[in-house]
Amino acid sequence: MDFRTAEGRQRYDALVADAAKTVVGLDFDGVLSPIVDDPTQASIHPDGPEVLVELADQVRGIAVITGRPARQAITLGSLDEVGVTIAERGHELFLLGQYGNERWSSGTRRVVSPRPPRGLGSFMSELPQMLRRHDAADAFVEEKGLAVAVHTRRLPDPRAAYDRLLPVLTDAASRFGLGVEPGRLVIEVRAPGMHKGQALRTIHDELGAHGVIFAGDDLGDIEAFRAVGELRDEGAPALLICSGSEEQKALVELSDIVVDGPAGVLALLRQFARDAAAVHAPAD
Repeated sequence: MDFRTAEGRQRYDALVADAAKTVVGLDFDGVLSPIVDDPTQASIHPDGPEVLVELADQVRGIAVITGRPARQAITLGSLDEVGVTIAERGHELFLLGQYGNERWSSGTRRVVSPRPPRGLGSFMSELPQMLRRHDAADAFVEEKGLAVAVHTRRLPDPRAAYDRLLPVLTDAASRFGLGVEPGRLVIEVRAPGMHKGQALRTIHDELGAHGVIFAGDDLGDIEAFRAVGELRDEGAPALLICSGSEEQKALVELSDIVVDGPAGVLALLRQFARDAAAVHAPAD
């Protein structure tokens, strides 16, 4: 493993020693699932289910924290089945959807969700006209119940379209009392207030965890990275993993280690689980 600094290696070793008191937070897209042009066709990496089960045996808890609707991420990630296996082994898997506004766990197996934010319906009624006006009528619009996401990945010049739309959608969202979450060639409009950092801290505190690991890949994970930094400042052992890509470099400088996409994330987590098992194995 190639850590960016000597401190990163030390943080990893401290978490291996403290694994039973550690919570692991993971984004879905770009971390557990490869990025694809059609977000409805995403699926968990083939190694994902096995690694999550192996990791759950060693840590206090695992939380998948995603901008996707909870039920959609559960289906695409086969997390119902993974959760059953984890539960049978005496552990629990959490899924926090729509940046933490929705919640599911392998213990309850029920999604708890608030009502859609005020203003979202009015924003969506204006959205087609905004897209046509800014030469992005063919952008893929993903309605998420509590939010709407505009993907530019399928357009002829995805980056230029993204750059044109971001200030326009930000201004419109503000008029309707909504917030904007930029991502990898996607702009999400949703209720303000909740974010991945708050969701991660909630799970960390609920589980009585000490250490924390978080793996993310784009701007939607910035708040979670900040929350991990705050926990580190408070004395918790903490590790930040960036699932690297050519599209998004914003998290690299904040990270302890950069890996190559979901395959790299899962290889690192598998190694962590095995290192923790070896350290905590009973002596003969």
